[in-house]
Amino acid sequence: MLRSLHIENIAVIRRADVDFREGLSVLTGETGAGKSMIIDSINLLLGNRVTREMLRSGESRAVVSAVFEKLSPNTLRQLEELGFACEDGALMLQRAIGADGRSQTRLNGQAITQAMQRLITPMLISIHGQMDSHKLLQKGAHLELLDAYAHLEQELEAYREVFSSYRAVRKRLDSLSRDEAERLRLQEMLRFQLADIDACRLRDGEEEELERQRDRLLHLEQINRQVGLAYRFLAGGEKSNAADLLRRAQSAILSLGGMIAGAEELADRLAEAESEVIDVAETVAGFADDDREDPTARIDRIEGRLEKISRLKRKYGGSVAEVLAFREKAAAELEELTGSDELRGELEQECETLLRQAEGLAAELHRRRAEAARQVTREVTEALRFLDMPKVRMEVSLSRVELNETGADQAELLIATNPGEPVQPLARIASGGELSRIMLALRSVLDDRDGATTVIFDEIDTGVSGKTSRKIGLMLHDIAERSQVLCVTHSAQIASLADVHYLITKTEREGRAETEVRELTGDARVEEIARILGGIEVTEAQRNAAREMIAEYRKGEDAQ
Repeated sequence: MLRSLHIENIAVIRRADVDFREGLSVLTGETGAGKSMIIDSINLLLGNRVTREMLRSGESRAVVSAVFEKLSPNTLRQLEELGFACEDGALMLQRAIGADGRSQTRLNGQAITQAMQRLITPMLISIHGQMDSHKLLQKGAHLELLDAYAHLEQELEAYREVFSSYRAVRKRLDSLSRDEAERLRLQEMLRFQLADIDACRLRDGEEEELERQRDRLLHLEQINRQVGLAYRFLAGGEKSNAADLLRRAQSAILSLGGMIAGAEELADRLAEAESEVIDVAETVAGFADDDREDPTARIDRIEGRLEKISRLKRKYGGSVAEVLAFREKAAAELEELTGSDELRGELEQECETLLRQAEGLAAELHRRRAEAARQVTREVTEALRFLDMPKVRMEVSLSRVELNETGADQAELLIATNPGEPVQPLARIASGGELSRIMLALRSVLDDRDGATTVIFDEIDTGVSGKTSRKIGLMLHDIAERSQVLCVTHSAQIASLADVHYLITKTEREGRAETEVRELTGDARVEEIARILGGIEVTEAQRNAAREMIAEYRKGEDAQ
């Protein structure tokens, strides 16, 4: 439920804070007092488009925020799946608007996108009004309405999983079934690509190895010269070298064996050093290139190989690994095309199996929808007769269509409001007042199956009066026993049934108009209902009538 609403700098509202409670709450006030701005502000929280005119003149920023409590378990589960856990069963939604028209929405302090906002807010609140009622005229929404009534979420999910698999296999099969000339052309192209790559006999890592060999050959003269010097200094010098000097030192130390303690140990260490030096010398000697082939010819051969690799990279990928991956994919595609007859048979069988499964699940969906359509028709018709549309006839037409994401059904609400007339789409026969009552009847039947625990009705009494308004109020109160209901109304019959009554007034402060919201109780509420009843001046007769209207329903509640 909507626990509290804060509005700041929206049109004529400088600042307004409203605490809401459970049950039926009504908002009344003079025309132009700012009731529509309250609804517009809530619509901003739902993700509606921002216009520059909504920002209060002279202000740089506007804010609308709301706290929701006692969210349904299903809503809490969906929020958690979206990454917004509400441990205490409550959340805060805020939208801030700048002078440039840009806005930012936060959920529990975390910024969210407008797409996420529009995904989440229908779980929290639902608004119906004269303009919103026209959603009933959208034929595409009727099937979704019926599915919500029938609780077909799990059945739809199972069907969509099978239908998605069927569509994927069908697409693959269609791809295989392209004309023979195209298939042969593709085979020829793939064989050419494979032969082109295979002729080069690529090895992963070969390119890097060739580049190292080329760099070595380019510096071969310097390498050989330095290798020769190092070998001569270490062990290959004719007159003296490191190994020879170490042997002489070892001999000298050994001659002191009887005179100095530890001389033998030092001599052994020199022997180890000599062995290490000779080993290093031999390793260094191996660095020298003793290939008698001309280095220039070898470089040319390596460059030629690198050029072949480069050509393949330009055609099939940015690296040897990518070229080899391309080859693997091309080989698999060629194998699929070559064996397409066998594969086509397998796919056709799989496609047929999935199609039968999808048709079976779609048939079950149709059966459940047809049953729900009969129930909706009966319940909504009864509700509309209660709302003084006694001759109304309503049907939910279910027609079969090709398999799609929602099954094989198309639903449309049809209605006849006058006797002897055939049922027709809502758009052809329903007036504004009739649409409001039809929408209310649907809402009373659907209960809270759309997930929203707060429902707002904006001037649902437009086009009706008297006894019908009273019945609308009674139905609103009945809905309010299951969901929190807020109703903007000009009807005294509806306002007198409220559990909580709020008055919207417009005053002047420091030369500027400001809208205020306050809760009415006692005589103040009686005075407002009397004003709504009409007349230039409120009379005592009107006040008495207002008291009787309030007491009448309370008396009925006490009797129950």
